[in-house]
Amino acid sequence: MSRIVISPDNCKGCELCVSACPQQILGMGKQINSKGYFYAEVVEPMRCIGCRLCCITCPDVAIEMEVHGTMYHYFAY
Repeated sequence: MSRIVISPDNCKGCELCVSACPQQILGMGKQINSKGYFYAEVVEPMRCIGCRLCCITCPDVAIEMEVHGTMYHYFAY
């Protein structure tokens, strides 16, 4: 089972992850982060197939994924 972890304060609400998700499990939240943006949220976590397209697509490195206990960090700079 995979688990998506979104850092609300790093998200600028570009919705690229929402468009990239083949299962459409991500959506834009109703709350605003500290920068004044609506940030992405996981809507249906049980449908996640662990493809990591949301992590790769995110230009702000706001999304991490945990698959079977292993946390994947993309572009940690």
